[in-house]
Amino acid sequence: MKISNIHQFISVLLFLLVSIGCTDDLDNIETNNINSENAFDDPASYLQFLGKIYAGLSVTGQQGPAGQGDLIGFDEGNSQYTRTYFYLNELTADAVKWRYNDAGVPGLLINTWTPDNDVISVVYNRIIFQVTQTNEFLRQTTQEVLDGRNVSTDIQSEVAFYRAEARFLRALSYYHGLELFGGNVPFVTEDDLPGAFLPEQTNAAALFSYIESELLEIADLLVPARQNGYGRADQAAAWTLLARLYLNAESFIGENRYADCLTFCNRVIGAGYALEPNYNELFLADNNTAEGIIFPVTHDGIQTQSFGFMFIMVNGTLDANINASDDFGANTGGFAALTCKESFVRLFEFPGDDPFQDSPDQRASFFFKDGHSLELTSPPTGSDFEEGFGYTKYRNLSSAGVPGQDNTFPDIDLPLFRLADIYLMYAEAFLRGGGGDLATALSFVNAIRERAYGDTSGNVAAIDLPFILDERGRELGWEGYRRTDLIRFGQYTGSTYLWDWKGGVENGTAIPEHLKLFPIPSGDLNANPNLIQNPGY
Repeated sequence: MKISNIHQFISVLLFLLVSIGCTDDLDNIETNNINSENAFDDPASYLQFLGKIYAGLSVTGQQGPAGQGDLIGFDEGNSQYTRTYFYLNELTADAVKWRYNDAGVPGLLINTWTPDNDVISVVYNRIIFQVTQTNEFLRQTTQEVLDGRNVSTDIQSEVAFYRAEARFLRALSYYHGLELFGGNVPFVTEDDLPGAFLPEQTNAAALFSYIESELLEIADLLVPARQNGYGRADQAAAWTLLARLYLNAESFIGENRYADCLTFCNRVIGAGYALEPNYNELFLADNNTAEGIIFPVTHDGIQTQSFGFMFIMVNGTLDANINASDDFGANTGGFAALTCKESFVRLFEFPGDDPFQDSPDQRASFFFKDGHSLELTSPPTGSDFEEGFGYTKYRNLSSAGVPGQDNTFPDIDLPLFRLADIYLMYAEAFLRGGGGDLATALSFVNAIRERAYGDTSGNVAAIDLPFILDERGRELGWEGYRRTDLIRFGQYTGSTYLWDWKGGVENGTAIPEHLKLFPIPSGDLNANPNLIQNPGY
């Protein structure tokens, strides 16, 4: 679904957004004057409204790349959903450095954030905004409402699929609320009347149970795996999110659900997905044709321009040295913000353990070393643009080397769920006692590594949990997984594992346990007396 020009009718949320019940949240939401009485006169409006919910993952408002933003009070460049989600899961961990002193970023880089952090507040509000839109869509598409509008049976049948997709997107956002905030977020559904109350705060166990039940139910209501339109959720998307939920259940709620994780990995694998033969092509401008992508967040350099995740993944990695090469198209928006922490580079194999040598692992070919040092000796937001390897995983070029439609805004889709992650989840669930068998786990791991090495030279005969954590870092680097992975493996807080500038010290230092969760933003605590701050803040 390459989403374009989401019609202004979408802001039917004029009087509806109060369903979040929080003054601070309402102050941050842009609306216009179309209301629910006329917004659905055109039957196509149902799909357009659904399109707006999907678009909430990739754009920041009603006009690209900025203008008419969804959230008031935040710079649109720093308030896109997947960009700020990436910040929380990657800048706070062992792989990525951001060179500029943008609001909220320095605290993330050195693990010293507070409830007043701007990035944390944006992610929290994005989650709420997505949930709010979905709730209203579901209210406007009940059987009773559709019958009252004399909507035809054929359209109602289509709307039933739309409703399942919307519920998936809401479950995804609530999953992020569980993952980032420990589930201690305000909870509302379409059954809660807008503006009638200040929502109660839910908790990890209750939110986990809700997400699980929603996904189990809608998995039977969604379009079968691999049969929906590109960019839209199908059964495999729900199964993948369930697998991820169960993989992290021990971290989230203290329950061992690895057998369930493995069950849903098997369902996805059984749907007939295949690994994309060329790893690079998963992250190029025409990756909408790549194999193994289960659920993407779509981007288009013309129709969905934003200063979001793909904008920074391409332009934010480009410095003078990289731009001087011939490998990156005609990008004009490079600003040299992102670079690698040494700990990330060290995950890969190099001859003689020298990262300046060429690695046999194709996934290390993205490191740009010319004119760069390996170590980060200056503070994380220092202006030394030669510190840290570049990492050019995302390139606004097609597989044939043709530049994307726009020199600044990429065409690359974010592969939010992909098959290699499922393979690694299967292997991890097996090692944690979830069932399956070693031969199958090894076959999945080696399929990933054979693609990376180009032959069987990188294949392994044995696997253990530390190996899986490192392999996830290699395979899924800079895709938004790392903080959650480190927490699940007990490597995030404390001093067991140190990385560059962890805790604000060049060679790393211990950070406290409460940093496994982010704080509830101060403004929301002040606006809603039902909210209680996460421990340690």
